[in-house]
Amino acid sequence: MSAFELTIGTSPVILGLPHTGTFVPDDIAEHLNATGQQLTDTDWHIHELYAGLLPGASTIRATFHRYVIDANRDPEDISLYPGQNTTSLVPLTDFDGNPLWKPGHEPDAAEIARRRALFHAPYHAAFAAEIERIKTAHGLAIVFDCHSIRSLIPFLFAGRLPDFNIGTVDGKSCAPAIEAAALGVAQAAAGYTSVLNGRFKGGWTTRHYGRPGDNIHAIQLELAQRTHLTSEAAPFALDPEKAGALRAHLARMLRTIETAATTLISRSPS
Repeated sequence: MSAFELTIGTSPVILGLPHTGTFVPDDIAEHLNATGQQLTDTDWHIHELYAGLLPGASTIRATFHRYVIDANRDPEDISLYPGQNTTSLVPLTDFDGNPLWKPGHEPDAAEIARRRALFHAPYHAAFAAEIERIKTAHGLAIVFDCHSIRSLIPFLFAGRLPDFNIGTVDGKSCAPAIEAAALGVAQAAAGYTSVLNGRFKGGWTTRHYGRPGDNIHAIQLELAQRTHLTSEAAPFALDPEKAGALRAHLARMLRTIETAATTLISRSPS
């Protein structure tokens, strides 16, 4: 199986989907314990939630599960949030701090390097190539990285997570107009809560690709799973009514970002 699925579009917006894949090769799955085999920390149904929302947008989706290797972590395994609980390039625990691997079966450095070459590197090579293609075609590219997470995870953060968690690495990963476009839609969404650069400021994808000075903008949206699931517990079923209401806001957010991109292009020196 390929490490990624790529849909080539015509919009300046690229949707990144690093955590919706559930593929775990047999030679890796056999080392997971019962907790790991549940794949609990998947971004459940996010690729379905975003499907068709912005016609013409490119999408790149990792097919492998984050327990194989996390496509949104630094390949050198440098922590995104030093001093805070988080998961690593190849997670040893789930989001609740529970071990994922059978005792003595945790991946060693050689195994991590193998997975990096097989999964992480091909995904990001394709991502980088698509960014360059879009930038060449439009003069800029906008990465919109799509995520979800349970709203209550004491191991990772205190309290209850807002519904819309927008990350721009404290304004460093995109132009102010892109940030404002996303935040404005989130704040106007009746019945939903939102935050900018709260607990989730953007993962490695946002930090690595977001270079506004080079006309590459990146923004992450972490959705609380209560916004679209029937329950934030197994079997993590999609709630059609919740999803339908949420999709309207997400579509508006993506269209508003695309419009902001058009404005940035028109203001760029010829």
